[in-house]
Order: sequence, then structure tokens, then C-alpha cells
Amino acid sequence: MRFQDIYGQEELKAHMQTAIQKNKVSHAYLITGERGMGKKMIADAFASAILCEKKTGEACEECRSCHQMQGHNHPDVIYVTHEKPNTISVQDIRDQVNGAVAIKPYQSEKKIIIMDEAEKMNEAAQNALLKTIEEPPEYCVIMLLSVNRESLLPTIRSRCVHMEMQPLRTEVMIKSLMEKMGLPDYEAEDCSRFAAGNLGKAIRFASSEDFNEMRERVLRIGRKLKDMELYEVTDEAVSSEIYSRDQAVEFYEMLSIWLRDVLLYKATGDEARLMFIREKTYIRRFAERSSYFGLEKAIEEVQKAKKMLRANVNYTTTTEILLNTIRES
Repeated sequence: MRFQDIYGQEELKAHMQTAIQKNKVSHAYLITGERGMGKKMIADAFASAILCEKKTGEACEECRSCHQMQGHNHPDVIYVTHEKPNTISVQDIRDQVNGAVAIKPYQSEKKIIIMDEAEKMNEAAQNALLKTIEEPPEYCVIMLLSVNRESLLPTIRSRCVHMEMQPLRTEVMIKSLMEKMGLPDYEAEDCSRFAAGNLGKAIRFASSEDFNEMRERVLRIGRKLKDMELYEVTDEAVSSEIYSRDQAVEFYEMLSIWLRDVLLYKATGDEARLMFIREKTYIRRFAERSSYFGLEKAIEEVQKAKKMLRANVNYTTTTEILLNTIRES
């Protein structure tokens, strides 16, 4: 993995490359960002560049170290794993981090520890890691990857260089989806807008038939909601195509995006910022027939419906009440 293979994150990549070129790589980094934003990719690219024998700030992909990184078998790179799905335990830290750090690198100048899902460390594990971060050997580089910076102890955060992954521009994501997945421009644009700067999420949307089906369902309802009878709208929303509560929550979330588009257009008239940009004609009509207060109340009711659904309230009843509120907005 090379920096040049990663879309966006230019400031973060430049910082890492400069640190390598000036021989000022820190002993600990905290890389944060939403799931799917490429934290693991950036950590791999950084590790590859640090260990590359040419020391240019970018992996050459020709030296022995780069070949080992490509094969995921470099002896001086350790990926922390954990048996319990939701917990990184103190024993995991002692065995895979503290124990490994005590041994000098086998062939490189640095030994690199990469811990994904660092937010899963319990307090005892974090305290065990803290001792290593406080007094690390010169050859050690620890990279903590996390979706939630605040889940880590302040004492750990203060000893790490914090680097936050930034959302990608929509045009960058569209280009990536068209090049990597062969999507037509309109489909790449839809997935990119809904992913809100998260390329991993956009790729998941592009690969999901459920996403496309749910989007079309919301569009059918949004186009006719003001004109259809309530029972017709409800039948569309609770049809057998929704099999699980997760899918129902996804339906509510997408319905919320439609309503936010309507409210945004009503407030600003700015079509360029719409998520459902190809539905601007219907969104404009919906906005003209709705009030600010009604739209704001409808968006609040969607959030309440999501919470009720998680509390095992009946989906059909909840949805019927919700859709009636939206019709009257």
C-alpha cells in the first residue's frame, strides 16, 4: 500500500511523509475517523513507507521490506488481534504489544504496532498500554486506529500525535467509484452523496441491492405522499421487502434525508446541496406544500420512530403514525 493509492487525505499524507523524510516519526499515533474511511489503509501506507529501505517518504514496492508488506508478512509489523469481539483485554496488550515491544526489530530500524478498533480496549488494557507509550524504546512506533477518540484515556491521547481522517469531496468519491467499480456517473454520484465523504460507505452502498431498493421505496413515497391516501402510503412502506428492524431503521434514516432535503430547499432554494439531487422537481413541490414547522416536526418524529423501533414497538403502527405526520407537514 502506498500513499498515492489512497484517495484524498492530502494533509495527513503530507504530514506522515515529511516525518519520514526528516526522521521525525513519533513513537505513537492516534488515527481517528468513521468506520470505512480508510484508517487501516493509511496506517499500512505509513508503515510501508517507514520501513521502506529507500526512505523517500513513499513505499518503493521494490525492496525486500516492501515485498514483505505487500504479502502481509513483515516480521517487524504487528497487527493487534483480540478473541473477544467487543473487547481488547489487558492480556491482549501484554502479549501482543508490551511483550513485542520488549524485543528489538528483526531486520528494520523500527518495529510497528498497529491496533485497529482501539476504542475496544477496556480500562485495564489502556492502563497496560500507557506504560509502554510513556517510556517506549526508540525503535517502537504504535498506531492506534479508532472511531472514537474520546473512548481512550486522556493520558493516552496526550501522548499520541492525533490525526483525523477527513471526509472526501464528492467529486473525488465519484471518480473513485467510477474507476474502481465501473459505476455510471449518476449511480456513483448518488452513492457518494449518501455516504457523506466516507468512501468505504459509498462502496458498500454501490455493492448493496438493499440500498438501491430502499432508496427507490423512499422516492416513490416522497413523490406521492401528499396526494396518496394514508393506507396506500403505509402499504408501500410496510411491504414484505422490509425483513428486519435494521432495514426498517435504514428506511427511516433515508426518509429523514428526504425530509432534510425538502427543508433545506425550502430554507435556501439551493439545489446543489441536495442529497436526492435528481429528485429536485419533486422536492421543490413538496417544499411548496409544507411549512417550516411541519417539516421540523416530521424530522423529529422520524428520530423518535427510530428509538421506538429499537424498543420493539410495532413497525407498522409506528410507520403509519409517522407517515401521517409527514403528510400533514
